[in-house]
This record gives sequence, C-alpha cells and structure tokens, in this order.
Amino acid sequence: MRLKSQRRLAAQLLDVGENRVWFDNDRMEEIKEAITKADIYKLIKDFAIQARPQQGSAGYKRRKKYSKKRKGRQHGQGSRKGTWNARLSQKESWMTRIRLQRALLKNLRKRKIIDPKTYRMLYMKVKGGFFRSKRHVLLYLGEQGILKENKIMKKEKK
Repeated sequence: MRLKSQRRLAAQLLDVGENRVWFDNDRMEEIKEAITKADIYKLIKDFAIQARPQQGSAGYKRRKKYSKKRKGRQHGQGSRKGTWNARLSQKESWMTRIRLQRALLKNLRKRKIIDPKTYRMLYMKVKGGFFRSKRHVLLYLGEQGILKENKIMKKEKK
C-alpha cells in the first residue's frame, strides 16, 4: 500500500518531516482514499493521522564526557580547538599571576621579612610586569640578598 502523497500532505499540515507522520493501521482504507488536503486534515482531527513525538538526545555521552573532563581527562592536544589565548585569555592569566605575586609580597611584609619600602619597590615591579611568576619574585629576592631563598621556599610550599 503506497501512501506517499498522503504522507507528504500530512507532513505539510502537521509541519513535521515525512518520517514523523504516523498512520493508524485500523483506518488505512480511509487514509488511502483521502486525496485532498481537506481529507487529510479531517483525518488529523480524528487522530487517524498523527505526528510522532520528536526524538531528543539522551545526554548519556555528554554526561560521560563531562565527568571525564572533571577528572582532568580529554584536554589533550587533539581536543583543543581554539588558540591558547582563546582558551585562557591574556587578561585572565595576567590577573592570576599578579594576584599570586601580590599575595606573596603581602605575606612577606606581614611576616616582617621585607620592610615597607622594599615592599613598595617590589610591588611596583610586579605591577610593571617585571616578574614572570611567584618563583621569579623569590629568585630575585634571593639574588638581591633581601632574604634567604631556601628558608622562604620551604615555608611557601607548606
């Protein structure tokens, strides 16, 4: 039994794809005789022709991938789409770096390892982007003889 034209008309009226059109098997003869849009519309009203519900994605794979990403997987070179700047903006990396360096300086000042004058000098260097990292700040302080490098490094790790 070929109901191609009926399926096409029903899909048009129901505003769905042809694959989503469902025909009632008990009323096939009636559907076969329907040749106009009005006939098809009447059958839709009588629920002889219906639209199947739209299928959604289960979300299982998405949840599985998300849990792996939480564990730190799936971040390799093959998974990366954007540039480094797109993945972590320069501003964000700057903010993280600066906050760490400033926190270190405040900690050193609080523990009276550096005096306020040295703190101010170092603060301005940090602000100017002189240091690459927190470790670089400590290295600089060790080279300048402001503090004993090993002593501070051990305390910072704790």
